[in-house]
Amino acid sequence: MELRQKIKKITLAMGAAYLGVADLERAGNDTASAYESKLISRYKTAISIGFPLLDDIVDALKNTDDLFALNNYRYHVYEVINPRINDITLSVAGALTQAGYQALAIPASHTVDAPNLAGLFSHKKAANLAGLGWIGKSCLLITPDRGSRVRWGTVLTDFVTPAGQPYAGKGCGGCNLCVSSCPAGAFTGRNFDSKEPRAARMDAHKCLQYIWQERKQKLGIEACGICVQVCPFGAKSKVK
Repeated sequence: MELRQKIKKITLAMGAAYLGVADLERAGNDTASAYESKLISRYKTAISIGFPLLDDIVDALKNTDDLFALNNYRYHVYEVINPRINDITLSVAGALTQAGYQALAIPASHTVDAPNLAGLFSHKKAANLAGLGWIGKSCLLITPDRGSRVRWGTVLTDFVTPAGQPYAGKGCGGCNLCVSSCPAGAFTGRNFDSKEPRAARMDAHKCLQYIWQERKQKLGIEACGICVQVCPFGAKSKVK
């Protein structure tokens, strides 16, 4: 079986809904961390894998003080979906390694740079470069069909295969729902610009502080998800 088809078969069999390939030569180093730049120089390709969230779990977040909904959302994302994504990316990396290529599976939602609240490599950057969606005003990857109701995993590799084009749609346009709905006031409302750092669009520390002070200390749960729930592109997914 041709390697790319084998990768597709693995991801679909394990429940992923999105699979894309990004050419890392298009990534640039304008806003990359020193370590991310090192990875970009080492690997030629990013394989982006998306796993959808369940609408009923996300929609329940409309009531922002519903402890059952918040607990269920956190469990769904961090205890169910993220481990599944890690299983998929490890399986894909294993197939690439077995075929003689280098491969690095990037952990889902794993912070390695605490001061900057950053991971090894941006899953959103990979998905955007692969043409799977755009980076929205919420700093989340927005897909045209499910909005931000998707979690992402990435495998970096030196396997070269035809890549997608960076998403070139109209993006969020004039919509500011995630900005106005954020209880932490973490978003500036600026559209994504690859030459600008994340801080131009989002104060990630405000988001974390809200989750710790308003959620963890007052409600006993580290969860929010409002920016995911309000995105109208996600709401569209249920309209037939």
